[in-house]
Amino acid sequence: GTGGSETEVTWEDQQNINKFGRLNNRFHELEDEIKVAKEAIDNLEDASNELILTDEEVVRFQIGEVFAHVPKEEVETRIEEMKELNSKNLEKLEEEKESVVAQMAELKKILYGKFKDSINLEED
Repeated sequence: GTGGSETEVTWEDQQNINKFGRLNNRFHELEDEIKVAKEAIDNLEDASNELILTDEEVVRFQIGEVFAHVPKEEVETRIEEMKELNSKNLEKLEEEKESVVAQMAELKKILYGKFKDSINLEED
């Protein structure tokens, strides 16, 4: 129509805006999860390095709330397995984040293309 520069928000636009909001929330969740996974890997690295430096054959190993005395080799294996798991998890999170970022970029293009300056999808 003619008249004001108000662009009509269609049902589809509304869906896109909602989808962007959901993706944006997921993006922040992923950022947090990635940080936690990286910290876990760092901690396991540290534990691994400490283990290499010890001469003990049996070491104290924390399992949940409990310390157990476990053969060094077994602990090394356990740490490697945990690192492997965390790395795989981190990889998955990074991939999902890339996908979310790409979808958000796509929606931004569509929405800014239609609404120009009358819509703001940025954080700040």
